[in-house]
Amino acid sequence: MTASDHYYAGLDLFGAEQFDEAIAEFQRALDIDPRLTDALHGLAQAYYAKDDFDNSLATARRILEFASGDILGWTLLARAYRKKGMTLEAEDAATRAQTLRSAPVGYHRRG
Repeated sequence: MTASDHYYAGLDLFGAEQFDEAIAEFQRALDIDPRLTDALHGLAQAYYAKDDFDNSLATARRILEFASGDILGWTLLARAYRKKGMTLEAEDAATRAQTLRSAPVGYHRRG
């Protein structure tokens, strides 16, 4: 199976609320392609759905290592920080996501 096959299998399992199995499929996708951002998004969301906010945070940070302008990555980070009661960090991440949303089309922020 390809990384994409595992990613789509993970999405199906996530949709069926089989979060442990979804996590395993997203991990398999990432074993094949560690930079597959879609699989990282799915993984962060699956951890979040399981109330595993530490792993959700760690995965969101991985997304941002590869794509610092990833709006969903910053949003995932903000949500997980908020659930952990880390208000200042959540607000900073949410502000970063909002700033990226407001950037003009074709404008790419760096780092």
